[in-house]
Amino acid sequence: MPSLTKKMKKTGAGLRTVAVSAAATCLAVTLTGCGGADITHPSAARGHPAATTQAARFGSVDCREAKCIALTFDAGPSENSARLLDILNERQVPATFFLLGERHIEKYPELVRRMAAEGHEVASHTWDHKILTQITPEEIREELQRPNDEIARLTGRRPTLMRPPQGRTDESVHEICRELGLAEVLWTVTAKDYTTTDSALIRRRVLAQAERDGIILLHDIYDGTVPAVPGIIDALKERGYVFVTVPQLLAPGEAVPGHVYR
Repeated sequence: MPSLTKKMKKTGAGLRTVAVSAAATCLAVTLTGCGGADITHPSAARGHPAATTQAARFGSVDCREAKCIALTFDAGPSENSARLLDILNERQVPATFFLLGERHIEKYPELVRRMAAEGHEVASHTWDHKILTQITPEEIREELQRPNDEIARLTGRRPTLMRPPQGRTDESVHEICRELGLAEVLWTVTAKDYTTTDSALIRRRVLAQAERDGIILLHDIYDGTVPAVPGIIDALKERGYVFVTVPQLLAPGEAVPGHVYR
């Protein structure tokens, strides 16, 4: 893997600073429904079966019966992602990756290809982590279209899911997502791993919030996160959880472009 450059360190530090300063606001936004958006729970999505549901590499799981939970990672790939993929492969756990474009997808294209090849869901976290509710519709479209194009070029499959930075979204974002064929995915569990490098603390925070149909938010760009993942997986498996991608969590339903899921 390439060594960590000063530019990459600056990127991670910058995202950490922004995330910490916005944490309280972000939490309020996501809990109140992102500016009034209707939010669909996975169980509700499963009540509307799609005509076809794609099976994932790790086998089909019926979350109507199984105690499912989705592991998701934002803002990669990074130099930590290869080790993360090794851990997921060893434990046969699928994940959903919401990738950033600039300095991430463009820096680690081989990791994007590997994520797709190993059966993970590859999705978008925008090109440059701009807050979508604070920019023009044209800028929103560019933030979403550019990673879509690059991911499609690298993997042969265009993303159908995106996660808005800080969970901030509004009607303009919904409309552009509909145009681009993207559903919006938020989260129910956050370790706030942008505030700590303590892997044990990250693990405890996730385990304290985990519940059936949960969507766990982590960031593989931070040093404390990937070392916490084996313990999170092992503990949740002991509790009877089955790990799935976000599309598996919604199946036999299917994510609808422009809709918000959590």
